[in-house]
Amino acid sequence: QVQLVESGGGLVQAGASLSLSCEVSERTSYYPMGWFRQAPGKEREFVAAISGPGSITYYAGSVKGRFTIFRDGAKNTVYLQMNSLKPEDTAVYYCAADPRGTGWHSGDERYYDYWGQGTQVTVSS
Repeated sequence: QVQLVESGGGLVQAGASLSLSCEVSERTSYYPMGWFRQAPGKEREFVAAISGPGSITYYAGSVKGRFTIFRDGAKNTVYLQMNSLKPEDTAVYYCAADPRGTGWHSGDERYYDYWGQGTQVTVSS
């Protein structure tokens, strides 16, 4: 069974850091993974993605240089380290898996078949 469980969200002040975790079931542990977010009243958007082995990463322009995606295969976990957070980073953050590995780098959520339940990140000014 495919399961993705996010954790680590919370309320922080602007400029602070936060680390999100996405624990994946063993079946998905080597799939390319992505993080997406959805702010109130907005469409869900791509944040970052990582290849199965973890050697290749992609970022949205709005988070590049501030966020880092990485994975620990031994723990079946994908992380999103978020630094220098801004109020505009406020959103529900989702992790997702691309089982076919064909479009994960595009940022297009249609390539991601499996999704977590989301975790809320709120950044106050």
